[in-house]
Amino acid sequence: MPRRTVSPHPSVARSLRTLGDNVRLARKRRGLSAALVAERAGMSRPTLRAVERGEPSVTLGALANVLHVLGFEADLAQVGADDVLGRKLQDAKFERSER
Repeated sequence: MPRRTVSPHPSVARSLRTLGDNVRLARKRRGLSAALVAERAGMSRPTLRAVERGEPSVTLGALANVLHVLGFEADLAQVGADDVLGRKLQDAKFERSER
């Protein structure tokens, strides 16, 4: 049974393209070929190309492997680490329940 894919919201699609562009720039700045990065990340060159284009069909694991090869795997841990809005919502919830 084929998997159903959902088209990303336009702002998400733009963010993915920007991320892909940043990955490509980081690879080129390091002087690494696409073939070498794809091999080290355990993927094919077309998959790496999809990562660098910011295609939404790329798995998080594939992206994480490329980030690891480029030395950015620690940046993944920063996603959501400083959740200002979440903390404000949590504090508001606690303030209401202390009546």
